[in-house]
Amino acid sequence: MLINTLQIEILSSMRHPNMVLLLGACPEYGCLVYEYMDYGSLEDRLCRKGNTKPIPWNIRFRIAADIATGLLFLHQAKPEPLVHRDLKPGNILLDHNFVSKIADVGLARLVPQSIAEVTQYRMTSTAGTFCYIDPEYQQTGMLTTKSDIYSFGILLLQIITARSPMGLTHQVEHAIEKGAFQEVLDPTVTDWPVEEALAFTQLALKCAELRKKDRPDLGKEILPELSRLRSLGQEYEAAQVSSTSTTCSSSAPYSFNNDDVSTP
Repeated sequence: MLINTLQIEILSSMRHPNMVLLLGACPEYGCLVYEYMDYGSLEDRLCRKGNTKPIPWNIRFRIAADIATGLLFLHQAKPEPLVHRDLKPGNILLDHNFVSKIADVGLARLVPQSIAEVTQYRMTSTAGTFCYIDPEYQQTGMLTTKSDIYSFGILLLQIITARSPMGLTHQVEHAIEKGAFQEVLDPTVTDWPVEEALAFTQLALKCAELRKKDRPDLGKEILPELSRLRSLGQEYEAAQVSSTSTTCSSSAPYSFNNDDVSTP
């Protein structure tokens, strides 16, 4: 991976609670050094690598909102917007409080603002991971901030189902059409709030629309809805703590030891 000086300057100046901090770089070898996140990747936690506990639904909602917040920060970067180009569970890292941060920003592309309000830029070759790449970007080479929204939609579907991304939109749409939505929810979570989970999933499917013009706006539509769902999760957490206030563990509705988490 080639890294230019401008890219390093932009990345090293970025500071946000939902972005993994860049600590150093060696452009000659295409090497970027980021902060260590002790709970590993979202991908590993969804797959329960190392036999870790399932992530509760309320924390999944919070993780989704955190990612959206970090992504909006990228898209509003100055002097030019940044498109991540490889958003996926493996590039979302977690700390011991399940604060999620976007990683691997080294592949991100500066998109010239001079290309108008659609914020698009023609690339000579596509980059990213199969199943997460925006179909329009793959076909035309036209990179936009909406390219990340497609990837984010697939990522959201994985948060709710813990399934492989391959054919996931079709699986979920089919389940909803036949009235079997609950069958695609991650079965390791036994107390899904079905109505809220469906709203989450419908938003994810909108993000994963094949045409970028059909995808919702991150700041005006996606983040407000995910923030609403996060708030519902926080209310649930507060109620859980209140109902178990007589126990020593009441202030920690979900935790596990670092020993449970294998090094990514």
